Amino acid sequence: MASSGSAYLLLDVAGTACALPRGAVAEILPLPDLHAPPASGGWLTGFLNLGGTPVPVVDLAALLGLRPAFATPGLYAHLVLMQGATVAYLVDRAADLTIVPDSAIRQAEAADTLNGCVAAELVLGERLVHALAPERLLTVQERVRVDALARAAAERLAALPHAV
Repeated sequence: MASSGSAYLLLDVAGTACALPRGAVAEILPLPDLHAPPASGGWLTGFLNLGGTPVPVVDLAALLGLRPAFATPGLYAHLVLMQGATVAYLVDRAADLTIVPDSAIRQAEAADTLNGCVAAELVLGERLVHALAPERLLTVQERVRVDALARAAAERLAALPHAV
C-alpha cells in the first residue's frame, strides 16, 4: 500500500530552502519588468501587470527578514503567483515540484518558524525544508495596505488612455 503525501513547490529564498503547498500556487513566472510606483518600497517590490490588473509583488526574502529590502534579483529569480492572483512572491528560484510523504512532514518548532510563517518542516533526504503557510505570510494590516496600493495602481492604470 502506497503512503500518501502532499505536493509542494520547493523554493530558494536567499539561500534558505522553503516550500509552498502546491494547491496555493497558481503559476510560476520568470521575473518580468515590474511597475514600481513611488508608494512601493521595503518588501513590496512593485506590481506585475497581469492582463491589465496590477498584482502586488512581495520580495519573500525581505518579508521574512532573510536579506535587506531593495536587493537586486538574481539571474534565476522567479515570481510565484498565488491562487486568486492577489499577490506574487519574488523568490531566488522556484526549484522543483515534489510529493512529500506524510512521514517526512513534521510540525515546525516555534523557534524555527521564520516570523511565524513556517507551518511544517519537510525532511527531504539530508535536507530540512521550511514549509510556509501562505495565509500567515502577510499580516491582516499588511494585507489591507497592499490591497489599497493595488487598488490605487489599478485606478492609475485605468486613468491612462488605451494604446492605439
